[in-house]
Amino acid sequence: MTDIKAVPDQPVSEGQPVPINAMFEGDFVTQFALVLDTDTIDELAQKVAAQVVGRRQRPRDAGFVVSVEGRVLPSQITVAEAGIQPLDNVFVGWAES
Repeated sequence: MTDIKAVPDQPVSEGQPVPINAMFEGDFVTQFALVLDTDTIDELAQKVAAQVVGRRQRPRDAGFVVSVEGRVLPSQITVAEAGIQPLDNVFVGWAES
């Protein structure tokens, strides 16, 4: 089962906030989520998933994949490196196992 954390381990002061519109695969709710420009794509996925998995979707033994405008993003780059801008639409889904 994937360990989901709503809050990263790093202090908030280490990055600039970036508000995004996020949709989790199979969910019916679009989320307004706040991520940091220093968050990795994996951390972004964790923040979005924390609002869905275990609430409206059952947990799975799988990781996450994040895409913006149909482009799948590498999990270890940062939000800033991915070019994610405020209010961008971000899609988070389950990684195929």
